[in-house]
Amino acid sequence: MKRRTVILGLGATLVGGCSRISESSTASRVLDTAERWHLRAHRLLNPRDALAPEFSKADLSPFFRGNGTTQPGGQYPRHQANGFAEWRLEVRGLVHHPLSLSLDNIRRLPQRTQITRHDCVEGWSAIGEWTGPRLSVLLKAAGLRENARFVVFRCADTLAGSPYYESVDLLDAFHPQTIVAHSLNGAPLPVRNGAPLRMRIERQLGYKHAKYLTAIEVVDSLAPIGRGGGGYWEDRSGYQWYAGI
Repeated sequence: MKRRTVILGLGATLVGGCSRISESSTASRVLDTAERWHLRAHRLLNPRDALAPEFSKADLSPFFRGNGTTQPGGQYPRHQANGFAEWRLEVRGLVHHPLSLSLDNIRRLPQRTQITRHDCVEGWSAIGEWTGPRLSVLLKAAGLRENARFVVFRCADTLAGSPYYESVDLLDAFHPQTIVAHSLNGAPLPVRNGAPLRMRIERQLGYKHAKYLTAIEVVDSLAPIGRGGGGYWEDRSGYQWYAGI
């Protein structure tokens, strides 16, 4: 199997930090400083369009495990039962032309297929083949407003009663390997892996790759979203918002 060079740095080593430590104001300042350093260093060392390593079909993992939520509740089982025929993906927020897309709409867009490695903060990894349109295609179709700065991913799953969400800045949103995936290894996404749609943010750790995607929301600030950390785990467990690898 080909090896992937992973640039972790100080910031990524802190990504799984315990919440008891991160609750103190001193530790929070240290984590924030480390994250800013990690973001600047990663962006300096990697050109804007630098690609994450891609692999061959011979490298595919025999099984791609699910993680976190693997069977959402609420209205999800109803959508699952009818093959996600009524599933819609909204593109909204600071856009000129809000979109509401069916799975058929998503599949008719220009597609990208990439074989990449998923690295989980818990220490495991797997290689899979992902297919879907670039996020940039959807954002360009919607037309960003001048004050757009971040893209928030809304999801159908909940943890401890709170909806899962994640976010990236526009640089990662427009990266050529950032796609809205509907297929894994040439077949529709399994439920455990985020059916019917999930994000692939290939230059960041796995918790950034939001599953069960229902909406893409363009915003000017992350402060009013959730608890302001930019993601479900960032809000609760001291995980870094920028998880570049």
